[in-house]
Amino acid sequence: MIPGVLVQRIVMTLVIAASLGLFSLRILQLYEYLRLGKPENRFDNIGKRFLRFLRVALGQQKIMQWSVVGMMHVMIYWGFLVLFTTIVEAFGAVYKTGFALPFVGRWGPFGAMQDVFVLAVLAGITMAFYIRKVQKPGRFSGSHKKEADHILFAITGIMLTILGLRATEIALGHFPYPREWTFASSAAAFVFDGLSLSARQAWNTVFLWWHSLIILGFLVYLGYSKHLHIITSMLNVFFSSTASRPRGALKKLEIDIETMSEDDVLGTAKITDLTWKGLLDTMTCTECGRCQSGCPAWNTGKPLSPKLLIMDLRDHLFEQGPGLLRAKRDAEGPPLPKWLPPKLRKFIVEGPPSRMRTRLLSIRDGVLGTPVAQDTPLNPDVIEDDVIWSCTTCGWCVEACPVDIEHIDLIMDMRRNLVMMESRFPKEMQTALTNLENSGNPWGQSQSARVAWTEGLDIPMLGSEGAARYEVVYWVGCAGAFEDRNKKVVRSFAKLMKAANVSFAILGQSEQCTGDPARRLGQEYLFQTMAKANIETLDGFGVKDIVTSCPHCFNTLAREYPQFGGNYQVRHHSEYLAHLVESGRLKVARDFTRSVAYHDPCYTARHNNIIEAPRKILSEVGAPTMEMHRHGKSTFCCGAGGGRMWLEERIGKKVNIDRTDEAIAIGADVIGVGCPFCHIMLDDGVQERGAGETTRVLDLAQILEEV
Repeated sequence: MIPGVLVQRIVMTLVIAASLGLFSLRILQLYEYLRLGKPENRFDNIGKRFLRFLRVALGQQKIMQWSVVGMMHVMIYWGFLVLFTTIVEAFGAVYKTGFALPFVGRWGPFGAMQDVFVLAVLAGITMAFYIRKVQKPGRFSGSHKKEADHILFAITGIMLTILGLRATEIALGHFPYPREWTFASSAAAFVFDGLSLSARQAWNTVFLWWHSLIILGFLVYLGYSKHLHIITSMLNVFFSSTASRPRGALKKLEIDIETMSEDDVLGTAKITDLTWKGLLDTMTCTECGRCQSGCPAWNTGKPLSPKLLIMDLRDHLFEQGPGLLRAKRDAEGPPLPKWLPPKLRKFIVEGPPSRMRTRLLSIRDGVLGTPVAQDTPLNPDVIEDDVIWSCTTCGWCVEACPVDIEHIDLIMDMRRNLVMMESRFPKEMQTALTNLENSGNPWGQSQSARVAWTEGLDIPMLGSEGAARYEVVYWVGCAGAFEDRNKKVVRSFAKLMKAANVSFAILGQSEQCTGDPARRLGQEYLFQTMAKANIETLDGFGVKDIVTSCPHCFNTLAREYPQFGGNYQVRHHSEYLAHLVESGRLKVARDFTRSVAYHDPCYTARHNNIIEAPRKILSEVGAPTMEMHRHGKSTFCCGAGGGRMWLEERIGKKVNIDRTDEAIAIGADVIGVGCPFCHIMLDDGVQERGAGETTRVLDLAQILEEV
């Protein structure tokens, strides 16, 4: 063997070993960070999780919703998966001239596919630079833009060195694939074909080392960069809550007042109060800003950016992590095998020395610096209170996130802590909570007023005979019972049910609020109290089938009550009305001539995928329909969700005004709604804009009743 070749192989082996060692140490450290979080069972429904992994992680389903941007990312992502084979080939060539992969390593079509993906990745990188440097979308505000540039340059270097390495191997005559198949590599080889043998060998060595060092440097850098998501995203998608919990349902918080001690914490106060999945979320953010782009809070000047919230939590975790691990080690002993040398255990737990970080890993100053106190409260030291209270729980962030980060869970757990442990919340919220506790509804009305809307309609109320004699029980909801505009809606719906000869009853004074406002405002204990009382009432009457006009009631009854043993067949009134029309039970005329722009409520469209039913109703009545720019699963919140119906909006533009402006701008005669909160917020917006003479806000039931 030529001495130079032997030296090259020895040096490359040492570099590979060092890089893999540093990478492994970082992975071990990140694993220990995850172990700081609270336990959570995410190992159920393995089959569903695997299918979601195939769709979202490998299939890039969510990111493809963004057309051009999605295509750019898919080209780079799939390019890396396919071109991992070229990386194996490159390192194999260090140890064996003409190295080829087993089975496919000499097959022409496979070599052609590699060339195609090299060009696809380069095209994707070009698109990425254009988007970042020319278009400059606002969703990148606050992201680490320079770091992203470094990554893009590194990927470009990897692709160019792949071409160079393949071209010189062709010129040297030991390329494993037939030259006629690898069109791009063969074209590049013409540059080297006329050079001397020594020159071709020299260029081959240059490309081999350049390629190898970029790859190995990239590998080490990943663990400390925003591109950590390349490592964590597949795990994050696999362990997402979608497989075990409906999108609209919040996590159940186990509360046992009788057994609680002074050390117990409700919600999230410190970084270690997050579950391990919550900590994994913070490590997985791609900083793409898709969550931020459609967030109603961010788009109306509020301090909440879902992206920046995750980034702040991640930075805080990495800042406190070494100290937390040190404290845990001191309290419990080292978490790693005892046979490891003490210095190595310390290195794994606390990270590499500062000089090594700076010179070898290019880590930002302070990420692994002097450990800070482990009891630093998240609110307001890391996340300001106004950030937490700006969220409407509309679900845009979770829907848009390509790596399944669960922003709402993180925000709601911080709310729960602020409310139940700190008693720190907007002052007007106390009125709503007091009303819920004392009167059973956030308006503070007496239960006797709950049936006032039924006057003259002769609607039966459930009694001792139970629900068995009725097709369905109509859950009216607090807005329908107490708010004047929505009293008209529930009256219209009741009339339509009667016209369709549907046998139905209401709970009357036995109905109280589902508890949704309490849960979204962070008062989980009050919610659970109300939920259990309602379940007892429903089960006592033998209720099985429920229809409701309120998406929030629908979501709570259908998606959250099963957490407490309440299992019912629940339908939103848009679905029920569409069924009555399609089945012929409800006869309607196609004479609604006013144009309608339907506003999709977040808790039907995005959280529960009820999108087609409202449009079927509008089609059946012959209404000329107009779609707002943000509709369907991309709908924009009215501003009332997340309990914000009962909070003042003091910062930025009002969310309902932003949505109203969009609706008015397209010139529709009617803004169609399917939610009492949306009805209130958009009608208030229309009146505030002085458009009441030209634009009406009508519920689907009211539109149907008019034809």
